[in-house]
Amino acid sequence: MATNGEISALLEKARELDQVRKELDDTFMEINKLHKKISCSPEMVEKSVDAVLNKLRSLYAQAKDLSENEVSISSALANMLDGLTQSGGPVGTRKKSEVNETKKKRKADTELSRFSAAPSIRTLLEQAASLKGEQVAARVTPDNAEKDEWFIVKVTHFDRDSKEFEVLDEEPGDDEETMQKKYRLPMSRILPFPKKNDPSSAPEFSQGQQVLAVYPGTTALYKATVVNSHRKKKSDDYVLEFDDDEEDGSLPQRNVPFYKVVPLPEGHRQ
Repeated sequence: MATNGEISALLEKARELDQVRKELDDTFMEINKLHKKISCSPEMVEKSVDAVLNKLRSLYAQAKDLSENEVSISSALANMLDGLTQSGGPVGTRKKSEVNETKKKRKADTELSRFSAAPSIRTLLEQAASLKGEQVAARVTPDNAEKDEWFIVKVTHFDRDSKEFEVLDEEPGDDEETMQKKYRLPMSRILPFPKKNDPSSAPEFSQGQQVLAVYPGTTALYKATVVNSHRKKKSDDYVLEFDDDEEDGSLPQRNVPFYKVVPLPEGHRQ
């Protein structure tokens, strides 16, 4: 039988989770406000681009920390419930498998929050589901890999319950015998490209900003630096310098279509 102390600890941890989620919602609201401000007043942003980017970077870092804290607290709650289940407490009728499902759901919800700063879960799910049949950037390497590898893949399915994508790497290598590879990936490993027929959907990166872009002639994405903060008007290409792309002692400037460039993920390893 669970003691009053165990129940009190459980309720306190639940209140702590509610507080973290409130702070996370507030942070997302601030991010959305800044996004809207950037979209509505690009001329204002250009005048104080460093301050705006620093503010946005700070908000995303705060959202990341809160998301990780949410996972930690959720895991602690699940463990406490697991312990009460095993000890025959008030939730003793709950199966251990259900507790594990709770852990998976909490993790999936956090992956969802990292996918976009939009406040509506339903809207996010609809956005994710709409990517079926589209090409996206996907990190196929596991979290414990020494470096991140990103490739162009095609979305074949989105599982709303697990909030995971099923994707197909249509060109896994130059070997003709190599079969197309399938992956099941969480939302945190997927980055949608801007819409090919809508240049306005592409972000305006500042000069010197680092991005993730498809290297010309390949289906792989690498870290690159924006040479010019404005895209070439005739082609809507970004002018980029890729890391480790040195030729004759200098980095060549390469034109990359806007629909093959995405923001550099935080913590990218290369």
